[in-house]
Amino acid sequence: MRRFRGESLHKVDNKGRVSIPAQFRRVLEESDPDFKNGINPSCVLVHSQKGKKCLEGYSISSINEVDDLVSNLPRYSREREILERMLNAQSSYAQIDDNGRLVLSQKLRELINVSAEAVFIGMGDKFQIWEPKSYNDDMQKIEREFEAYDNSNNPFNLLRSSSILAK
Repeated sequence: MRRFRGESLHKVDNKGRVSIPAQFRRVLEESDPDFKNGINPSCVLVHSQKGKKCLEGYSISSINEVDDLVSNLPRYSREREILERMLNAQSSYAQIDDNGRLVLSQKLRELINVSAEAVFIGMGDKFQIWEPKSYNDDMQKIEREFEAYDNSNNPFNLLRSSSILAK
């Protein structure tokens, strides 16, 4: 299955319409069970990520996987209630239009301070939408954090250990 990868800067018009990168649209098409020729794919935009000034976009199959993980938590646990609220109440469906765009409502644009441009960031099974300067600031923070690791505790080591466990 394809994954969301790369960075792509796009203009946002006065109505909040923004083009989705073509490769992101292919992922959304493949991951939407209701997609067929003549019907545009949908995605879910989550806007409640703690400490992040971005939207997180999920394909329909990816958000279903997240929903399944949440559903496996004890039914009346506080953690499940928090996750359900953050992932369901603080999200919205978005359908891609015939021109490959989605509409960011005024509320969503204000939440992430987007006006004239937005940058799409591939994150594997999800994507993020940022105001460009906020993304650059966050990326610099991540790069500083990454530089602080030494070779013995580098996050890439987690990939090595998980591949060993998978064998």
